[in-house]
Amino acid sequence: DFPTQIGDASGKDDTYVGRIREDISHNCGINMWIVADNVRKGAATNSVQIAELLAKDHLS
Repeated sequence: DFPTQIGDASGKDDTYVGRIREDISHNCGINMWIVADNVRKGAATNSVQIAELLAKDHLS
């Protein structure tokens, strides 16, 4: 299963990440499915939070 905008994110401030996979086009890349309610959560805030989590969990 993977998160959906209507079923999971609508009306919430959270961002949901699913279907995380290795990016076959880049040796250090990843692909992921990300959904959020963009009216409640601005795109800039979302991007910063994702970058912070990736840096904390994968670049340390």
